[in-house]
Amino acid sequence: MPAHRRSTQRTRVARRRIGSKLELVLLVAAALFFAMAIQAFAVKPYLIPTPSMRPTLIEGQRVLVDRFSQRIGSRPEHGDITVFHPPSGAEARHGVGQCGAAGEGPSYLDGPLATQSCSRPTGSRGETTFIKRVVGLPGDRIEVRDGHVIRNGRQSDEPFAAACGGQVCNLDEIVVPRDSYFLMGDNRDDSNDSRFWGPVPRAWIIGKAVATYWPLSRIGAP
Repeated sequence: MPAHRRSTQRTRVARRRIGSKLELVLLVAAALFFAMAIQAFAVKPYLIPTPSMRPTLIEGQRVLVDRFSQRIGSRPEHGDITVFHPPSGAEARHGVGQCGAAGEGPSYLDGPLATQSCSRPTGSRGETTFIKRVVGLPGDRIEVRDGHVIRNGRQSDEPFAAACGGQVCNLDEIVVPRDSYFLMGDNRDDSNDSRFWGPVPRAWIIGKAVATYWPLSRIGAP
């Protein structure tokens, strides 16, 4: 083969190799971009940090949260397990949240113990994230008896709720404000939730937990 032909062939092979490497780099970059975009706007993994959702979800369990539906206008429904930003002060005072209405909430420490849940959150959003179950929609009348939710005068069907007793499990009725949601952990005797720091505005809700993927023994719908 003439020398100029061998040189041309080598050049073509080198170009094909460079093109293949560039294509691989672009494919990897595109995959990373779409993975990040999906996590940012559609589905995001979330680690369960506390026992507040036992027995439904346990510490260390991982769930996938649908963020997209919330972004396009979907509204939370009764029973949804939801990830959200609580009000600022939700982790204050020895891990029991701060209510925006003086004298309300069973954790109220600056006066007589309240006999009703907190009806109003503090005015700003906290930076941490919580996961709880939606038990009250805007306008619902919420009472708690033996840890079970009495909604609009009728006891809710809550086979997932753990046994509960004491003051935090027996609270008089409040009305959930407009465009806000009342959330409680399934572990009613050990959950820092809306009873203590009030209903959560819809704008602070991130999305609904749609699946659990770890550990493998608990894979499926939460």
